[in-house]
Amino acid sequence: MKRTLKVMAISIGLVGIFALSAEAAPTYIGAAKCKMCHKLQFDTWTSIGTHSKALEIAKACDKRKFDATCLTCHSTNKSETVTGVECEGCHGPGSDYKTIPVMKDRTKSAAAGLTIPTQATCVGCHDSKDHHKAVDIKTAVVHEH
Repeated sequence: MKRTLKVMAISIGLVGIFALSAEAAPTYIGAAKCKMCHKLQFDTWTSIGTHSKALEIAKACDKRKFDATCLTCHSTNKSETVTGVECEGCHGPGSDYKTIPVMKDRTKSAAAGLTIPTQATCVGCHDSKDHHKAVDIKTAVVHEH
């Protein structure tokens, strides 16, 4: 009986550990979802086109040099399923902060994973190396706020 209880206790503990480790990482929801509440920002992002068409621009520049490493900066989710740098490329995956009650509270949204971009965010891609233009976040026009 004691052995059965020990085995059960260990099993329950292991299930708990695996459940915690299997907690889903935040996922990308896409700019179309962001647009539902942030239309002005979406429209500006689309009309400027530098980020919204980043993948298309990269492929058109020099097809011989384009490879998977380009996706790190030219696509939000590091694959060709997203055709540019969408909202979440700078603000982080939105699945955990997308709800209205969270988005209306800056503290809650930051705690849920919303990234408020800094100069370091931009320099991740805009590092002045190769073809990447340096950018100053104070003067860069990304979208309306």
